[in-house]
Amino acid sequence: MLVEQDRLNRERETIQIMIGVYCHGNHQTKGTLCSECQDLSDYAMQRIDKCPFQEEKPTCAKCPIHCYKADKREQIRNVMRYAGPRMMLYHPILTIRHYIDEYTKTRVYKKNPRGSN
Repeated sequence: MLVEQDRLNRERETIQIMIGVYCHGNHQTKGTLCSECQDLSDYAMQRIDKCPFQEEKPTCAKCPIHCYKADKREQIRNVMRYAGPRMMLYHPILTIRHYIDEYTKTRVYKKNPRGSN
């Protein structure tokens, strides 16, 4: 369970860093996020906290549930498109660990992880 919690914390850290890279590159911020990116970061943390998979949470790319509202989903896609390729330069170890998490999760996820349809 501790390993899974570590993975969730890495997921939180990864998305916060990606939003920071995006904000710095597109909104010319330094050290802090603009209000729009801070709102997106807060929203992303809420979504991770409320994820029904919790300990067995896949990476977002492998998740069968779209838990982001449409406008936030588009924002996070833009962040990932921009920051994803740059992550290997800024945070290579975190990036590699994210890819390992993505490819080592072999479980088949159901649409509703709690078992009721």
